[in-house]
Amino acid sequence: MNIDKISQQLLSKLPIYRLKDLIKAIRACKTAADERAVIQKESAAIRTSFREENNEARHANVAKLLYIHMLGYPAHFGQMECLKLVASPRFADKRLGYLGIMLLLDENQEVLTLVTNSLKNDMNHSNMYIVGLALCTLGNISSPEMARDLCAEVEKLLGSSNTYIRKKAALCAVRIIRRVPDLQENFISKAKSLINDRNHGVLITGITLITEMCLQNADTLVLFRKAVPVLVRHLKNLVTAGFSPEHDVTGVTDPFLQVKILRLLRFLGHDDAEATEAMNDVLAQVATNTESSKNVGNSILYETVLTIMDIPSESGLRVLAINILGKFLSNRDNNIRYVALETLNKTVTIDTQAVQRHRNIILDCLRDGDISIRRRALELSFALINEQNVRVLTRELLAFLEIADAEFKQGMTTKICLAADRFAPNKRWHIDTVLRVLKLAGNYVREEILAGFIRLVAQTSELHQYTVQKLYAALKADISQESLVLAGVWVIGEYGDVLIKGGSFEEEELVKEVTEGDVLSLFDSVLQGPYANQVTREYVITALMKLSSRFTDYQATAQIKVMLQGHVASHEVEIQQRAVEYTNLFQYDGIRPAVLERMPVPEGRVREVGG
Repeated sequence: MNIDKISQQLLSKLPIYRLKDLIKAIRACKTAADERAVIQKESAAIRTSFREENNEARHANVAKLLYIHMLGYPAHFGQMECLKLVASPRFADKRLGYLGIMLLLDENQEVLTLVTNSLKNDMNHSNMYIVGLALCTLGNISSPEMARDLCAEVEKLLGSSNTYIRKKAALCAVRIIRRVPDLQENFISKAKSLINDRNHGVLITGITLITEMCLQNADTLVLFRKAVPVLVRHLKNLVTAGFSPEHDVTGVTDPFLQVKILRLLRFLGHDDAEATEAMNDVLAQVATNTESSKNVGNSILYETVLTIMDIPSESGLRVLAINILGKFLSNRDNNIRYVALETLNKTVTIDTQAVQRHRNIILDCLRDGDISIRRRALELSFALINEQNVRVLTRELLAFLEIADAEFKQGMTTKICLAADRFAPNKRWHIDTVLRVLKLAGNYVREEILAGFIRLVAQTSELHQYTVQKLYAALKADISQESLVLAGVWVIGEYGDVLIKGGSFEEEELVKEVTEGDVLSLFDSVLQGPYANQVTREYVITALMKLSSRFTDYQATAQIKVMLQGHVASHEVEIQQRAVEYTNLFQYDGIRPAVLERMPVPEGRVREVGG
């Protein structure tokens, strides 16, 4: 017996369900195979019922089909049945039919063109709820063709005396102008009347419509700037209104409408001094009177801050906005702290001084448990660095670098070094800072930064002894950081004689005196160490050769020859070639010192590189 026959037998034994029973049966399935069998049986029964044109069962079958669709199974064969339900005079059938159309169809399907006539008829229906269904459907799945065909109907409904219809028509108009921007001129006059409406539902949808128009067309934006006084009046009424049970949300009057008005004011006031002047007072009122102990108030304050920072507002108002963000940083809610940091990052260039006042709490965010907050706080900390605070902020950032996740380190090393290059109070501090970065995260330092440090050292002749001693001590303590090793080896190779002549120096409360043998022993430990790679070996071999002309002790020179000889048979071609050439160069003592002269001092400074 083949599998198809077995399937048919199993299906024939399964019962046909009502919607509630179908849901129970599906939930009772213990395996995915059981669920598929139940749905396959039910889908087959629904198809049969559709073919038989069973009008009485159509409503129940479409309801079951929509549930099947929600579970992710095919239900496209019910599209035409949804159209038939829409054509029914019964409200319950229409409601289910329109729901099915919104779920099973999208604006790209040809079947959708058959809905246009039903929508047009229902938009002119005497029952406002049927009109609402038609508007809701058009607002969800309208194609450009449907938008053009039904634009006049929606425009007419915007002038309806029924608030329920007006607000749905406004949202439908938003969909229409998104699909066909050229049609927005049809709604301008009606949109103007919507913002004078007393009903909050109509007002909020009207503002949504105007906002969409302003975003799409600059001329429309200019046109609606005349409405700023009306919007300001609405906002002032909301802020000063007493308790209104119909619109109250945890003690705040209609926060949704307040946010919508503030957003529209932001667009209307952008780069316009006259519009900004009209809204300055009400923005200050909202910023000072809104309760910040609850999320509802915080959402209004956040939108107020965005508006203040996006318009040419007074400096005092901007300081007030940044202080609000500073308060957000103290909030226990991670989302609020995150949006505060994100907004401060965008506004720091507008009023750096006001943001600087919140520097300490921004630095505290570097230790936050949430990685997203740490990332935003880090970006903001770098943006705050200037000549006055470079020492303090760099110290904090270096402390964070020590404990930071690996994903932060490359970006941090680059930015700290660039900030040091740009704002360093003196060369010694600059060298100390980069050296600290090399010690903490030498494996994450970019090649351009390393080259910039070497250039800095070469250009600062008065600090050669200080730098070479610091690097020697750092290498003695740790050879695991690649960039530290490369920088140390290069500098010691160039200025090894300065290191020896410098005599004893103090490092971490210990007095050290370096001999030529100590340097060679250090280089040998680098070569033999577990962290050595080809680049490291190339640097060390070249540095050894340079030291052969800088050191005066015969034994040291002999040891260098032995160390080079050990790499003549290296499997790495570049290493082998260098070792052979350098070994042969010992036969030409007359020219060797000239060949191994110090590198000429490079010109320029550290160039800025990306992230």
